[in-house]
Amino acid sequence: MAQLLVVEDDERIRTALIRALRDRGHVVSSAGTALDGLRQAVDERPDLVVLDLGLPDLDGRELLRMLRAVSAVPVIVATARDDEGSVVQALDNGADDYVLKPFRAEQLEARIRAVLRRAAGAADAGAATVSVGTLTVDPRSRRVTVAGRPVELSPKEFDLLAYLAARAGTVVSKRELLAEVWQLPYGGSDKTLDVHLSWLRRKLGESGTEPRLLQTVRGVGVRLAEPDAETDAETAAQPPADAEP
Repeated sequence: MAQLLVVEDDERIRTALIRALRDRGHVVSSAGTALDGLRQAVDERPDLVVLDLGLPDLDGRELLRMLRAVSAVPVIVATARDDEGSVVQALDNGADDYVLKPFRAEQLEARIRAVLRRAAGAADAGAATVSVGTLTVDPRSRRVTVAGRPVELSPKEFDLLAYLAARAGTVVSKRELLAEVWQLPYGGSDKTLDVHLSWLRRKLGESGTEPRLLQTVRGVGVRLAEPDAETDAETAAQPPADAEP
């Protein structure tokens, strides 16, 4: 059983979702607007939010950005928008999964279980603060510092960095990063990952000519590790981060 918040402006759909989820043993509250949903998410601290994108006061993607600034609650987007751009933007803004309308209650329930399992696993595996060189990543507070200086990251940039930090020193494939950070298990655009890596490097004060914590292993993936002499030599020989994340 989980405590769920349904943010959906269509009363008929909202009522049907509440009934279906309660029938499956969940405790369900609801909101018909983005701002009411944000207030309830902060005040009630649900285990998961089911979010419609087409809300009357704010676009659901804007609500995602606002929610991610104050909470790490898992979010499943339930939307009729089936274009790839809307889905990718929702995931980049902090959604953990999405389901396209119309959908069956069994499908949503399965996704809720999967997202909650991932969230529980991430909390267990990534709760400890990780330090790599001068970089410190605190998953609980979602704070990052470099040499004691706070670094402001977007929700997806933080998720990417935290995933790598929990596996510091290990090479992680792009396929795994797209599957686990973007929830795209069947692959996705490498360009999305490359752009986020480039943004991360820039915010961490790195470049292709300086020793890097975010190290590209060609043909394999990416690792977060403190640079050594060998890594420095490899890094200096690589193109700048903007050209080759």
